[in-house]
Amino acid sequence: MFGLSEVALLLIVLIVLLGVRKLPGLVRSAGQATRIFKSEARALRTQEAPPASGTVIEGTVLPRDERS
Repeated sequence: MFGLSEVALLLIVLIVLLGVRKLPGLVRSAGQATRIFKSEARALRTQEAPPASGTVIEGTVLPRDERS
């Protein structure tokens, strides 16, 4: 995706544009967002699927050549 030179160039541009004072807060916010995203993704993976309701849907099965 990105090589080391592209990441280094991006960091240099960020430092110049945002200034050295704002960079630690920005990195801290990005770290918090990453932790929240990972914890939510982990919660979704471990969440159990709801039980099957047993609902039957009635209809007609069409042959393959009649499907739209």
